[in-house]
Parts: sequence; structure tokens; C-alpha cells
Amino acid sequence: MGFLSTILGLCGFGVGISAGLVIGYYLFIFFQPSDVKDPEIRPLVEQDSETLQRMLPEIPFWVKNPNYDRVDWINKFLEYMWPYLDKAICTTAKNIAKPIIEEQIPKYKIDAVEFEKLTLGSLPPTFQGMKVYVTEEKELIMEPLIKWAANPDVTLAVKAFGLKATVQVVDLQVFALPRITLKPLVPSFPCFANIFVSLMEKPHVDFGLKLIGADLMSIPGLYRFVQELIKDQVANMYLWPKTLQVPVLDPSKAFKRPVGILHVKVIRAMKLNKKDLLGASDPYVKLKLTEDKLTSKKTTVKRKNLNPEWNEEFDMIVKDPQTQALELNVYDWEQVGKHDKMGMNVVPLKELTPDEPKVMTLDLLRNMDLNDVRNEKSRGQIVVELTYKPFKEDEMPKSFDESKTLQKAPDTTPDGGGVLVVIVHEAQDVEGKHHTNPYVTVLFRGEKKKTKHVKKNRDPRWEEEFSFILDEPPVNDKLHVEVLSSSSGIGLLHPKETLGYIDINLSDVINNKRINERYHLIDSKNGRIQIELQWRTK
Repeated sequence: MGFLSTILGLCGFGVGISAGLVIGYYLFIFFQPSDVKDPEIRPLVEQDSETLQRMLPEIPFWVKNPNYDRVDWINKFLEYMWPYLDKAICTTAKNIAKPIIEEQIPKYKIDAVEFEKLTLGSLPPTFQGMKVYVTEEKELIMEPLIKWAANPDVTLAVKAFGLKATVQVVDLQVFALPRITLKPLVPSFPCFANIFVSLMEKPHVDFGLKLIGADLMSIPGLYRFVQELIKDQVANMYLWPKTLQVPVLDPSKAFKRPVGILHVKVIRAMKLNKKDLLGASDPYVKLKLTEDKLTSKKTTVKRKNLNPEWNEEFDMIVKDPQTQALELNVYDWEQVGKHDKMGMNVVPLKELTPDEPKVMTLDLLRNMDLNDVRNEKSRGQIVVELTYKPFKEDEMPKSFDESKTLQKAPDTTPDGGGVLVVIVHEAQDVEGKHHTNPYVTVLFRGEKKKTKHVKKNRDPRWEEEFSFILDEPPVNDKLHVEVLSSSSGIGLLHPKETLGYIDINLSDVINNKRINERYHLIDSKNGRIQIELQWRTK
């Protein structure tokens, strides 16, 4: 009876399975749902960014967001350089971590902590795109989207109480959107003084952690807890507007900020050579500091005089007294044609004792070549009094931000007055009818200063600084700034033309101490110019 029951049970099971398959196939074929609609097909260009992100999660960011640029060249560079960067980064990390570990382990009664293995693996990070911001300040702002699916092998050995435990980090994944700011931009390599890093959103960090060979991240709940903890800790430190600052250069040295004032008194000249055929010469003196882009200062012209006396005083801003020198050039003024050079000499500032006036009688030379026999000819002498006055320690800018807002005027500035600093940065979309070789003239209270010429450029950059020492704040004054172009050839028909101008009221800079703005040029179709103004007081 038992055997028969078993046979019948097997037969019933086979019949039931067969009947179920037949009936299921019949229902699937002949009974389709009637409420199914055809999917709506839309072009990708009509989809929003969130829909595209779900549909195409691995598409590079520069494809999905037009504000981000493609930077495949950086990825190619990293691919080739990664084996060398890996070794360099790991060596640097060991050197930084070693003294920190040695300082901390005695507090926890640990004998030693050392790296058994340290490598970032063979897979470099990739840049999915980069966004660059343009601002009015001397800075460069970049926002790269970084994805890094790495295969590192970081093994740390901890020794305590005669025992040894190893902790290993594997399978690292990092997705981050940092903002990297290089500022201020300076004229010394690597051309920026600081690196500021912020995170624009919480990073995604995923990794495996093994303790004595066991995967700790497989413990229920621990993986999510560790991941959120890392996100929160990193965000608390570096999520924008919080930043990580990495100093690279001392900006005061990179910019060669002013360190003192050279007071020059041109007293007289003696026994000058006669240059005019029908009479004596008409001498005047031009003064200029080497390594300085500011225009030369000039004395008045003494008519028909070979032994002129001027007794005129000038103040010149010194940026590096160890390398700069004062150039003195004596010229014969001509009403028509080029002014004839009567002689010159140079005084290195390092020969001057600070705060001590020094009267010097200098022979006028043809040039500063000591081997030139033409310098043996007598050209007369010039008498000057020089005083170098370095700034005091509390007057020196300690950082870039202080140099922009807190830098003081020199002690020689008149009481109640100050120094008006004009920095001509750059212009855009300036264009002349006949030529475009732009330069800028700055006119204030009858004193005109001029930048260098930039040939054939509609977007010139000058970065030149001019200073005006004033007895009182110029609250009711205006600064006239004009962009001009001069012909690079003979240019008899159109030797010079204006490309636009602006008149800036100085009351704002007196109240705010510093302004840095881009102005639209008058009489120019699209021209703009960026001018920075500072008002410095004692």
C-alpha cells in the first residue's frame, strides 16, 4: 500500500506541474493587459538635468552641464604621470605623518605605528569637467568634478604590549566637487601666493577597512555609520564657505611691496657741455628707479645755463633697496626734435645708510660701461642729496589682504594728507579706427602719468601702479583716465587717436579706502577698463 501511494504521488506531481505550465503559458499568451500605453519618446535636449542624470549616470559632467569645460588633457597627463606621482605623494605623506605619529603614540601607550605598505594603486583620479570663474580680483577660481575609483593598498601596523595588529584600507572611491582658488596672482613663480580649497557639496567616500584580515565594513550598520561620519567631519571642516588655506609664497615679497621712500634733492650741475650751436644748453634732469615701471620724474628746464641750480625735491617709492638703483640723466631741452643727452650716472641704493642724508657729487658719463673710452671725456658734474627712509615694521603689510586695505602711507606724507594709488589692470574690447596699440594716461591735478604701449591688442593688460602724494584728501577731485593708441610706424596722418576715457570721482575711494571696478569707456562702443584705487594714510 505504501509503495502504491508513492507511485500515485509522483504521478500526481508530474501531472500538476505539466498542467500548470500549460495553463500559465495559455494565460500569458492570450490575456495581455489592456491599459498599457506606448512610452512617450522625447529628445534628450528636452530633458532636464535630473532626468539626464538618472538616464545617463556615467556621462561626463562637461556633456551634461555647458558651464563645465572638457579637460581630457589633464586626465591623459595624470595617466602617464601617475606611477611617479604615486611614489612622490606617498613619500610626502610618510614624511608628514611620521612626526605627528611619533608625537601622539606615547599618549596611548602604543609602542610603534608604521606603514607596512603605502601605495595609491594604479588608477589615477579623473576630471569629469572643470568650471572656471572670472572675477575683478587678482585670483583664479576653478571647480573641477573629481571621480576616483582607486585600488590602493595602505597597510598600517600598530604594535603595543608585545602584540601587533594591522589595519588595511582597500577599494577606495571618492567623488568630490571642490572649489580651488589661487590668489593673489603674483609676478613670481609659481605665480600665485596661496591655494584655497573648499568643497561645494558633501563628498562621497567609500572604502574597505580590514583589521587583522577581517573586513570591518561587513559588520551590519558600521558601513553606513562610518560613511556618514566621514562626510560630516569633512563637511564641517571644508564645506564652502569654510576653506583650507595652503600658503605657497609670501605675497609681500612676491609682489615686491613698497619698503621705503627715497628722498632725492637735485641741487645743481656744474661745467656742463655746450650742446646748442648758437648758445648755451637748456638742461633738465630725469630721475628713475631701476626695476620700476613708473614714469620718470623731471626737474624744470634751466634756459641757457651750463651751471644750473635747481634745489628741487622728489620722493620715490622703493621696493627692493638691495637691487634697485637711482638713474640720473641730464638732457638738453629742444623745442623741435629729440632732446640731446648730456650725461648720466647711477647710484645703487644699497650704498645709502638708512635715514642719513648723503650729498653726492657725481661725474656725468656717456654710459655705465666702465670699459668705454668715451667715458673719459669730461661732461660736467651733478650734485644731489639722497636720503633713504625705510618703512617701520608696523607700516609694512603682513599679508596680501592687509596690503590691500591696511597699508599705510610713508612718514614723509604731509599731516592730514595721504597717498593716492592708481593701479591700471587691463582693458577689454578697445579698438581704434586706424590702429590699436593701446596705452593709458592718468591725469590728476595737472600731473600726467603713462603706462607702456601694448602693440596690436584689443584686450591689453598693463598691471602698472602710479602714486600721487597729496596734502589733503581729494574729496572733490576727479581722476581722468584715457586709453589712447599710437601708430607703430611713422604715422603722419594718424599718429595718435583716443580709444575712450573715463572721469572717476575720488570721494568713494576716500570713504572706502579701496575700490576695484571695471568701467565702461566713454566714446568707445564696447570698451571697458579695470582700475583699482587706494587711499593710504599714515
